Amino acid sequence: MYNRHLIYNFPEAINKSTCDKIRMLAEDNWTTKGTTKAGKENVRESEIVWIKDQWVYDIIWPYMTEANNVAGWKYDIHSSEDIQISRYKEGDYYSWHRDGKGDHFSVYVGDDPILLGRVRKLSMTILLNDDFEGGLLQFTNYAELKGDVHTPELDKTGSIIVFPSDMEHRVTPVTKGIRYSLVAWFLGPPFI
Repeated sequence: MYNRHLIYNFPEAINKSTCDKIRMLAEDNWTTKGTTKAGKENVRESEIVWIKDQWVYDIIWPYMTEANNVAGWKYDIHSSEDIQISRYKEGDYYSWHRDGKGDHFSVYVGDDPILLGRVRKLSMTILLNDDFEGGLLQFTNYAELKGDVHTPELDKTGSIIVFPSDMEHRVTPVTKGIRYSLVAWFLGPPFI
């Protein structure tokens, strides 16, 4: 499938005080270790917190809608999953993966009562701070990038990137400081 844009970004879209307020939702709640294994190999090391705060959805939904339309994807989106706040300490990472169909992280399960037969169509990452090193969000797409790695500018607090959930992406290891991000997945009926 050809899209006009592989990703769509909004540099510094959300102000720092709002990003700090979102980060505070996770404080003292880092109970889930985001360690994911594929076979015998860890593909992710980070800490996560799940949130459902409506005011956060109210902030992010218009960005998803604009990206979906302007980027030319025009996916049928009905809802969003719970939002994840991630914390990557020094050495933490997330190897190459996809959020959508065809990957071991897929939520493409029509019988999951939470998803009600919907699938992930668009993913969103919001950088909640910028006082760290490493931790680059990178993409690859064999159809359009021919396996090359694309590193978009996502280095300022409040910057947003929206992309199709089947795009392969990763977060490189954090080399200094702590990286905080918000991740959201937007759902619709299965692709035909």
